[in-house]
Amino acid sequence: MLTLEIIFWIFLFIIFYAYIGYGILLFFMVKVKKIFVKKLPEPHTDYEPEVTLFVAAYNEKDFLEQKINNSYSLDYPKDKVHQVWVTDGSDDGTPDLLKKYEGVEVYHKPERAGKIAAMNRGMQFVKTPIVIYSDGNTMLGKESIRRIVNLFRDPKVGCVSGEKRVAITDSTAATEGIYWKYESMLKKWDAELNTVVGAAGELFAVRTELHEPIEPDTLLDDFIISLRIAEQGYKIQYDPEAYALENPSSNVREELKRKIRISAGGIQSIVRLKELLNPFRYGLLSFQYISHRVLRWTLAPIGLLIILICNFFLAMHTGFFNFGNIYPWLFWAQVVFYVAALTGWLLEDKNIKIKLLYIPFYFFIMNLAVYLGFFRYIKKQQSVNWERAKRG
Repeated sequence: MLTLEIIFWIFLFIIFYAYIGYGILLFFMVKVKKIFVKKLPEPHTDYEPEVTLFVAAYNEKDFLEQKINNSYSLDYPKDKVHQVWVTDGSDDGTPDLLKKYEGVEVYHKPERAGKIAAMNRGMQFVKTPIVIYSDGNTMLGKESIRRIVNLFRDPKVGCVSGEKRVAITDSTAATEGIYWKYESMLKKWDAELNTVVGAAGELFAVRTELHEPIEPDTLLDDFIISLRIAEQGYKIQYDPEAYALENPSSNVREELKRKIRISAGGIQSIVRLKELLNPFRYGLLSFQYISHRVLRWTLAPIGLLIILICNFFLAMHTGFFNFGNIYPWLFWAQVVFYVAALTGWLLEDKNIKIKLLYIPFYFFIMNLAVYLGFFRYIKKQQSVNWERAKRG
């Protein structure tokens, strides 16, 4: 039983640290840094380099007019914003519709080879010092370009991540929104401490000179591109007011589908960025990477299953209803949590929304996706040509 207890408490700590503890530690580390490191005032100089808005698109006809008009309305000199759209395999008329808009460069290829191939192919057409990536179905905040560019004043910054915002429409969206707000807070503290650990694919920018082609089978292009820039010694900065707004997944099945492919990409990223696991070489970056990303894609989800099994045997040893001992309390708390999660799932199928059940439900879905994504990665079943999740 002693061995079971040790395993139980180790993995319980890992789970707590991965989802909550790191945030608490990060908060205090940032507070300490602010005491000893004073932020220098920003120089009062005009800094408006030319930028390229880059969109790798596949069948975006339904969003084109709104996306293009959104791009035209952004607060930045119009003559300094170039638009490059790379349409890979689009067969819904997207390339022809794009050509009707002024100032939009369109590079179409009838064969669909995936988003990464489109990005690698399209970068040869980028002639500006900064390239800003966004998705065809996301709308950018009016000041997004200006706020992103402002962070590139610092020559140590090689990449800037915007914020993904989810439009709140129902309980599912509210839970997704809460999750992204928490993630945004962690990103803000990560940036203040040292660097953000990975950019948001919905909106991020890099110095064009630092971009390197990535493997065409890459599943998380934003994550790999940004962290390889961090590996070179540059910082990934973040501004939550530079944001991309998109609708939530239309239902939990669609959200699960999205998270499975992200999890498969997360496992692939850990393999391809294995050098970042060496804190003796990368120091604080490795600490942030392992704490914020690696644990959530590996030990934390595994730990959820391990502590449930260990807790079962520990509670059985002490007596399931011997509430003078902590293990029965913890076991039944887990049972209630998973019952709530599964109840939320069943009710969601019947389109019944109970907000109280969506937090355990969403947490369960997140971690279930890691297991399914891992097996999909191992079996090489995750295509680089992702099927886009249906949006609400």
